[in-house]
Amino acid sequence: MSQTLVFIVISSYFLLLLLISYLTSRKTDDLTFYTANRQSPWYLVAFGMVGASLSGVTFISVPGEVGNSSWNYLQFVMGNMVGYAVIAMVLIPLFYRLNLISIYEYLRDRFGQKAYLSGAVIFLVSQTIGASFRLFLAATVLQIAFFDAYNIPFFVTVLTTATLIWIYTYKGGIKTIVWTDTLQTTFLLLAVIISIVIISQQLDLSLGELTSVIHQSPLSTVFEWDPLSNKNFFKMFFAGIFITITMNGLDQNVMQKNLTCKDQKEAKKNILWFSISFFISNLFFLSLGVLLYYFAAQNNIAIPTSSDELYPILALDHFGTLAGITFLLGIIAAAFSSADSALTALTTSFCVDIMKLPTKRHLNQRATRLKVHIGFTALIFVVIVLFDLLNNSSVVSAVFKAAGFTYGPLLGLFAFGLTNKIAVKDKLVPAICLASPVICYILDSHSAAWFGGYQFGFEILLVNGALTYLGLLLAMKK
Repeated sequence: MSQTLVFIVISSYFLLLLLISYLTSRKTDDLTFYTANRQSPWYLVAFGMVGASLSGVTFISVPGEVGNSSWNYLQFVMGNMVGYAVIAMVLIPLFYRLNLISIYEYLRDRFGQKAYLSGAVIFLVSQTIGASFRLFLAATVLQIAFFDAYNIPFFVTVLTTATLIWIYTYKGGIKTIVWTDTLQTTFLLLAVIISIVIISQQLDLSLGELTSVIHQSPLSTVFEWDPLSNKNFFKMFFAGIFITITMNGLDQNVMQKNLTCKDQKEAKKNILWFSISFFISNLFFLSLGVLLYYFAAQNNIAIPTSSDELYPILALDHFGTLAGITFLLGIIAAAFSSADSALTALTTSFCVDIMKLPTKRHLNQRATRLKVHIGFTALIFVVIVLFDLLNNSSVVSAVFKAAGFTYGPLLGLFAFGLTNKIAVKDKLVPAICLASPVICYILDSHSAAWFGGYQFGFEILLVNGALTYLGLLLAMKK
């Protein structure tokens, strides 16, 4: 694609986001930023959450990973479905009954102030690293697609993208996010569908023949039963359940959207229909993965060393202009739907959990919230620049993986709080929340050597949560 066309596509996309921001941020107040005044239509939230859940990492990695692990990822998605059911039946009623702005306020009421701050800090650290990593990937794509042609430094690309996110979220907050997520989900799914259509046209395959190619391919194998494999069904299925509960149900970024529905009945309906849409969307991504490898084989195109590069190379260099445009919009939408909601959630958590703004009636809350929002935008910019300076993808991935370990204590805290009424020594909770992920990171790094070749997969989260739960039991008040 020409640089002029890329510029027009990117500019038009952001102008559309700014228009949505303008329309949704009129006559807003502080509660609008945090909760959208609990007036979001459930179906809008459900559809928009699909794009937010399918991050830029998923958009690029899932189709490419099919070449390495077939459809094993679908085992994880099956677990996700059960996890969403738990969120709908257990967590949604709890959070609505307590009328929470930040879900970590529950920890204050159940355990005490130290536990409350521990949960909030875990989220703030994990989400800052996660949002930065996802936006780093998006900025990298934009750099290659456009900014490199004009010798614009990477930090300028990052600063531009972070500033644009701040501009369209600073006023309307979560209300704006609910609507922009809908737009971004549309572009995300459109990119996959158009790519599949173009493959069928270039290979002259009917819908039935496409289905046959996918069905007969060894790359569409779903189940893995080897107990030593980290792709084993039981590992991935149960990990899918608990990772969904933890990284969705116990994550302010995700739950803040669910809590914008007017009541728990609509929020439950939102979760149900979102989970179905999420499952179907992943089937499209996995099907695309099989077709990408089939297309490459039919056209004698060399498979890149990194599976993450397969979809971008084919979309931008072999599928034509339309596919290139939709791919570019898709990767931007996938990354920004994660980053913009993360920035809003970080601002909300810091203002509510750390600064206690809703209780300070005589403080200029809007001005303070604005400063916090700017602060997190700057922090994410700095973290991304540090990622770039490291110039080592394995190091960046390791940092992102380490951030994932911090969600284990949240699982343990909420599980302990919901399954019993035991009081614990609040002052010991921060130490427990720090020790559990450290122990798990060590176990994960040495599992093959220590446990006869056994490799932890996603189930390391369960171990993490269990250690936190055990630590809380040991810290109970007599």
